[in-house]
Amino acid sequence: FFLTRFKDIVKFITAFTLGHSITLICATFMEISANYFLVDAVIALTVVYKGFDNVGGFQKYLKMKSPNLIVMVFAFGLIHGFGLSTRLQTLPLGDEGLLMRIISFNVGVELGQIIALTAMLILLSVWRKRASFSQFSVVANVGLMIAGCLLFLAQMHGYSHGADAPADVQADWTHTVTVLIPPGGKEYKFHILKGESLTYTWKAKSGSVFYDFHGEPQGDTSGAFESFEKATKSQSSGSFTAPFEGSHGWYWGNKSAETNEIVLQTKGSYEILGVR
Repeated sequence: FFLTRFKDIVKFITAFTLGHSITLICATFMEISANYFLVDAVIALTVVYKGFDNVGGFQKYLKMKSPNLIVMVFAFGLIHGFGLSTRLQTLPLGDEGLLMRIISFNVGVELGQIIALTAMLILLSVWRKRASFSQFSVVANVGLMIAGCLLFLAQMHGYSHGADAPADVQADWTHTVTVLIPPGGKEYKFHILKGESLTYTWKAKSGSVFYDFHGEPQGDTSGAFESFEKATKSQSSGSFTAPFEGSHGWYWGNKSAETNEIVLQTKGSYEILGVR
């Protein structure tokens, strides 16, 4: 709405991308995570903040200057990068070339935003001279605040029904089990028909563990199996659709001399086979 020069667009987008890159890389490689519903709720509040700032809310209602915009945009980048990292850590990323893939993604984010905002700058530079622009600006930014508030409520609803919510509100999960992982390791399996799904979340009681989420086709006697996700983490969440009928589940490794615990929560269409 209010940037009028190309170099300002580059400056602010670079500040955002720098913050985005720092938390995305650091949190992913250091396995720092949080409940992604809560992080996305904070992201929703950044939308509300910017709409409030754009309509002069700090000056009109709080009787103060707006906080430094370049600093706030950098902070928004940090928050958004952490939000994406919490999602990425639930996916089978693999370790090979991960850093360069993340860096390439962030470069793409920066270039894409610069291109999009340059096009918007050209469009708004024509409209900015018309009387209707001021009215449109107020309506659009109030709309942003409303949309941000609705997104905040949606994320908080997701949090209240998610894996990190108190036990009395975890009604969405069909089964909750604590799997004891002795020194060496242990498997926990489900029988799933082809095309059926399993939604899950699990968390280790003590530190990060190596795991291999895999499946063995029904009736196969060769010992063949297919790995769907391998990593070393303290927790993982996701949704899985079986590519074939058979047993599917996790092998969790344990290199320590003490028994570890995995709290596993699931829902979907499956038969529990249990510890194998």
